[in-house]
Amino acid sequence: RVGLLDADIYGPSIPHMLGLEPTSPETRPDEKGQLRIIPFDRHGVKVMSMGFLVERDKAVIWRGPMIHGALRQFFFEVEWGELDYLVVDLPPGTGDAQLTMAQQVKTTGAVVVTTPQDVAMLDARKALAMFETTNVPVLGIVENMSGFACPSCGHESHIFGQDGGKRWADEKKLRFLGHVPIDLTIRE
Repeated sequence: RVGLLDADIYGPSIPHMLGLEPTSPETRPDEKGQLRIIPFDRHGVKVMSMGFLVERDKAVIWRGPMIHGALRQFFFEVEWGELDYLVVDLPPGTGDAQLTMAQQVKTTGAVVVTTPQDVAMLDARKALAMFETTNVPVLGIVENMSGFACPSCGHESHIFGQDGGKRWADEKKLRFLGHVPIDLTIRE
C-alpha cells in the first residue's frame, strides 16, 4: 500500500507523469465532520499533488508559511488510509518543503537524487547536509541521467559525466542505490 505525495508546490509534475488530469480532488467529511481530501488512485498508488489544485499553466506564487500550510494539509488532511509507504517527491534543494517535512512528519529516511555532474551535486550536497542536521536518516544516493544509450547503434554516452553520484556516495560512506540512465521510453 503506497502513497505518492508531490511536495514540489512550485513545479508539481507527478499528475502529468502519471497521466492524471489536473482536476480538483474530491472531499468528504470524516467522523468528526471535518473535510478530508480524497487522493487520486493510479496503478494502485494513492496520489496527491498541488498540480490537482491549480491550473496547469498558472504559477504558484507563495511564501514559506503558505507552503508549510499546504504540505501540512497534504500530510494530515488527505485520506491516505493505511499505507506501508508514503513516498514524498521533494523539489531540489533545502527549502520550505524539505524543512516542513523534516519538522512535522516522522520520516523513515530520505533518498538523495543527483545527476553525475559536479554542479548538480552542489544542491544535492546541501540537501544531504540538511537531512543530517534535521536527523532524517539518509538511505542512499541515486544517480539520475547517468548515461544515454543510442537507440540506433547502442553506443553509450555520458552526457553529464560518469559516476559522480557513486563517487559521492563512497566519499560519504552512504549506500549507492543505482544509476538511472536517460531513456526515451521514460521520457515518452
